[in-house]
Amino acid sequence: MTITPDTKDWTWVVELRCPECGFDASVVPATEVAARLRAEVPLWEKALTAEGAGERPDPATWSALEYACHVRDVCGLYDRRLHRMLDEDDPLYENWDQDETAVGERYAEQDPAEVLAQLTAGAEKLAATFDSVTGEQWQRPGRRSDGAVFTIDTFSRYLLHDVVHHGWDVTGVEAGDAAE
Repeated sequence: MTITPDTKDWTWVVELRCPECGFDASVVPATEVAARLRAEVPLWEKALTAEGAGERPDPATWSALEYACHVRDVCGLYDRRLHRMLDEDDPLYENWDQDETAVGERYAEQDPAEVLAQLTAGAEKLAATFDSVTGEQWQRPGRRSDGAVFTIDTFSRYLLHDVVHHGWDVTGVEAGDAAE
């Protein structure tokens, strides 16, 4: 089973509410991203311990396990990129093909318990790095290989949308509705 690669430009999510998942990153202060990231981890624990976590709902949609692998890898990637933004002047990030990674790392064949442990540790490590950002550091820039430019502020909210959006992909619960 294959997935059609997502080629959309999602950078707009730092300024506008996502019509799919309902999350509005523009209203989240960057200083709250670490806490919000930590708050998303229980959703993944529930998703990965549920029966059928490794089963795709249809051939064109990732399973909860595959989404969790992606979120785990996103946390690691963003932690490395965040460190570069803190340590270097305007770094240019290498390209990361999420679909190639999913195939190469065999997301569908991974152990849900191991993925949960790795995702939890990776989210905590990234949250701790965001916790270390202060003052003017929030405005330090970085660039993706496709030309998208971020500050640590916009980068943090872009990341949070990704994690929240994939939680919605797995649960179908719009951002904000889960807390009600």
